[in-house]
Amino acid sequence: MNHFLNILKYAKPYKRYAVGHIISNIFFALFGTLSFVALKPMLDVIFKKDVDPCGEDVALITPVKPVYEGLKDIGDYAEGYLEFLMYQFTGGDNSKALVFVVCLIIIMFLLKNISGYLANYFLVFLRNGVIRDLRNKVYKKTIELPLSYLSEQRKGDILSRVTSDVLDLQYSFLSVLELIVREPLTIIFTITAMLIISVELTLFVFVFIPVMGWIISMIGKSLKRKSDRVQKEQGTFLSTLEETLTGLRIIKGFNAEEKFNEKFQESTSRFYHFSNKLLNRQNLASPTSEFLGICMIAIILWYGGSLVLSGDTKLDGSTFLVYMGLSYNILTPAKAISRALYNIKKGGAAAERIQEIIDTPNPLKDKDNASIKHSFDSEIEFKNISFKYEDDYVLKDFSLTIPKGKTVALVGQSGSGKSTIANLITRFYDVNKGEILIDGVNIQDLTTKSLRAQLGIVTQDAILFNDSIKNNLQLGNETATDEDIIEALKVANAWEFVKDLKNGIDTNIGDSGNKISGGQKQRLSIARAIVKSPPIMLLDEATSALDTESERLVQIALENMMKNRTSIVIAHRLSTIQNADEIVVLNKGEIVEQGKHNELIEKNGVYKKLVDMQSFE
Repeated sequence: MNHFLNILKYAKPYKRYAVGHIISNIFFALFGTLSFVALKPMLDVIFKKDVDPCGEDVALITPVKPVYEGLKDIGDYAEGYLEFLMYQFTGGDNSKALVFVVCLIIIMFLLKNISGYLANYFLVFLRNGVIRDLRNKVYKKTIELPLSYLSEQRKGDILSRVTSDVLDLQYSFLSVLELIVREPLTIIFTITAMLIISVELTLFVFVFIPVMGWIISMIGKSLKRKSDRVQKEQGTFLSTLEETLTGLRIIKGFNAEEKFNEKFQESTSRFYHFSNKLLNRQNLASPTSEFLGICMIAIILWYGGSLVLSGDTKLDGSTFLVYMGLSYNILTPAKAISRALYNIKKGGAAAERIQEIIDTPNPLKDKDNASIKHSFDSEIEFKNISFKYEDDYVLKDFSLTIPKGKTVALVGQSGSGKSTIANLITRFYDVNKGEILIDGVNIQDLTTKSLRAQLGIVTQDAILFNDSIKNNLQLGNETATDEDIIEALKVANAWEFVKDLKNGIDTNIGDSGNKISGGQKQRLSIARAIVKSPPIMLLDEATSALDTESERLVQIALENMMKNRTSIVIAHRLSTIQNADEIVVLNKGEIVEQGKHNELIEKNGVYKKLVDMQSFE
């Protein structure tokens, strides 16, 4: 229930729709009850005649306007007033009276259905608004959370939470909004009318309502657990699907289609069995509540009929029939409430999974007094930093100062901590010890947005989006003009192929940019960094995945881009960083050598060995 209340908080912006929904449901419940009560005068007209003891018909007594004598006799007052009103319109003519009552019933049902439509009309805006805001909240939190959180989660599971779990709430928790007012009020109004008609019979009915509730709750006890299994399994097969689409080239290349097909089918089979158990348990709600309701009706028929036949009650035949109709009128809202209880239990698992993302603390959240960095003026300093992803430190007591305008290259074997430095300066992760300073200010004291505004990133994997070249390049600078973009493409050696495309910079490059080659993608990612025009550039093995010709073009583009900028170059191919102002050689998270290319060659140390190995290759 706590999760249900948490979800309802998102309904606050839609209060006016909630008020309209509640008012409409009040009238729906009221007119629904009155439509049954209005049957009594019709039954009286059809069946009721005053007969003398000798069996002769006598004239019907002319009704007079009743006097209200208090709440205790409100039933008799309402019945008397309706008879008086009907007589005023019909003059005692039974045919006219029948038409009057039929019209009254039609009006009651019309008003009931108009109210029901209005309630649903307001609910559409309320429910869809909550779903939109909730989905937006989950997405926003997902992109705010650090990479460390996302690396521990299955992508498919996150997709499942943003899509199917939120959708599940729409048809579980939020469908309950329709029932919160309507069904309880229908039951309250109906029971009130039943109490007015016969307190004795209604108290007898109350004995069975707790029994019904207990049986229904027993059936629904395990729904939340079963629903949780279904949603987790859905996340599993969505993860398999996402991995398949991402790595389809490798799967086909290694003839692994059957293996992945088996993995997917195993997951969907588990989903099939879990879903069957969940839905079959859920499907018990309606027949169980209906059967129990009919049992209640049957008992009322027996007990109430016995009272009427024995003459131990003031109930007459027409009043008893109306009472039976009211009793049956409780069944529909009672079934709806039982379904709502099931839905709350079922939706509880989805709400818990969604709330888990929303409530996840962000360790990289900006400080309350974080300052905004507008420019880069002097130097970057890594001051005695140590960092570990899990148990073992990948950087140990690392210190390095990079003056403005200089190009520093980081080299070393895989796992030496090169890419980690790029992750730390961009604050994708925070250091465990030490501090990173830009112009003497700890980056943890800056807003993340202003810090990253000073940085341009070109990674080994050129990550582009299914959009036009122009929109991809404007990612870091929305105000860039077409001229700015074309100029950046020229600097990045990319204009030579872009100008030949049918739609130029407005050409869509497909999913992940797969309509163009790897070298072309990399040059576009460099152009994207140029369009952003930051003072600090991070180049994370930007040429390692390219062929010789593409590497040459990209390397020229990189050199053009790095002019008059501070650059941190993480290099795999050492031939690309020979002109760096300083080369830092890393081994197991520590600096083992440092200097210019020629100086390090003369030292005949680790760097020389790396160069020789690549030369031999």
